[in-house]
Amino acid sequence: MSLNSFGRVQHVLSVLVMALVGVIIGLAIVPSYLFFDWMTATTDGQDRVIEVVVTCISLGLGYIIWGVSLIVICGVLGGMFRIRKPEGRYPLRSFITIQWAFSLVFHRVAQMFLKQVVPSFLANLYYRMMGAKIGKGVQLNSENINDASMLIFGDGVVVGGGATINGHLVESGEIVLAPVRVGNGALIGGGSIVQPGCTIGDGAVIGSRAVVPKWTDVPSGEVWAGIPARFIKNVGE
Repeated sequence: MSLNSFGRVQHVLSVLVMALVGVIIGLAIVPSYLFFDWMTATTDGQDRVIEVVVTCISLGLGYIIWGVSLIVICGVLGGMFRIRKPEGRYPLRSFITIQWAFSLVFHRVAQMFLKQVVPSFLANLYYRMMGAKIGKGVQLNSENINDASMLIFGDGVVVGGGATINGHLVESGEIVLAPVRVGNGALIGGGSIVQPGCTIGDGAVIGSRAVVPKWTDVPSGEVWAGIPARFIKNVGE
């Protein structure tokens, strides 16, 4: 695909994406609106104080219903558009990039509420819907876990608040899909960044705010920290 034709496709899709975002947000509002309408209808003719209390409570609960609906809708759509290609390099001006961009848009919309429910079973469900492989007893305390279909978390993994994990990068005119694998019982500290292609071994610890460069292998049972992250000690020392 030529640069000019791909650029035109991007422009058209950008407009469609904006409209799609509005549709997604609107669909998520439907159940909360119906709930609010039902709750407030039950107070018709009641004391004014009761009406105000019920209205305020309905607004609060309606917000939660909207958020959960938003996460579920984005999870379903993101899962449908997730990249199913194997690890490798692909032309940046290709429909793989467009597919990845749509998945990213759904994740960005979900982030409007996702931070309110991490860590929880709902957050894990969302990331599974987006394509992540998640083991038992995993705590994902971050809404910045991107490229879910490129991520594998073993049993008992803990991801700290605000940590960022990416499964792709763009370089030399190509989009590079590089899965991140996190072993059983590993800990990724809050505010840290794990770049594409990394493998975090079983029981390994990534310190808070550390930056793990792309394609880094952190052996099992080691503690890494710093920018860029490097070996500090073995766990338990």
